[in-house]
Amino acid sequence: MSFSASPLVPEQRTGDSGNGEAAVQAAVGAVREALPQIPSASPLNIGEPIQDPGEATLPDPAGAAITAFLSGGVEGKVLLVVGQELVDALAGTPFGALEPAQALRPALDSIAGSLGGRLDGDPTATPVEECLDVLTGGTVVILPLTGEDGATTAVVGLSITQMAPPAPPAQSRPNPAGARSWGIEMLRDVEMEVTCELGRTRMSVRQLLALAPGDVVELDRLAGSPADLLVNGTLLARGEVVVVDESFGLRITEIVTRDAT
Repeated sequence: MSFSASPLVPEQRTGDSGNGEAAVQAAVGAVREALPQIPSASPLNIGEPIQDPGEATLPDPAGAAITAFLSGGVEGKVLLVVGQELVDALAGTPFGALEPAQALRPALDSIAGSLGGRLDGDPTATPVEECLDVLTGGTVVILPLTGEDGATTAVVGLSITQMAPPAPPAQSRPNPAGARSWGIEMLRDVEMEVTCELGRTRMSVRQLLALAPGDVVELDRLAGSPADLLVNGTLLARGEVVVVDESFGLRITEIVTRDAT
């Protein structure tokens, strides 16, 4: 059985059978658009939609469950459950540990946007053992995501109570079939915080409280020295500060290897 995304009638509840079928189709289309944003060791496939939580199978072993409310054109909840392999990979990146809620937010944002809405607040972790209990009200759609070996790698669940016609789908990045990738490649689409650091210094609380507009804080960096580019607090590169269209930028002059740090 195959599905394709189709809009629902604006401001109409999804409780009746006709709108429920449309909600299932829209959910499958939204998850398909979000697949490139879900880290995986191999290309993911969408399994048969399930509407009874009691029939759903979670990844074995399941590692984390993330949930968020939907708003702005669609009302309900979205759930994303991933396996322990991904949780371990996120905990051991070269740039420090990542929380699953942080790493999986782009996928949830993509699902909400494809349904014509947005996330209402930040995604939060929920106990894996009780995660399917959050899918209550409206039309429930549970979509298993399988890897190339057919095993369930992740599960996306939606409980949709109301939604408007979804926005046109964004162009998704191709995920070449047959290419199996591990380690850091599994996390290639995970967003990470990048900061530029001009320098550092240490001050006492007394000195901090005495700061006033016009004071100069001396840093441990000589004038003209390169600035540091850090990813989640880990030094990645150095470069010189430039101005690009009235905004600051960093021209990379050196990539810092792990051995150099």
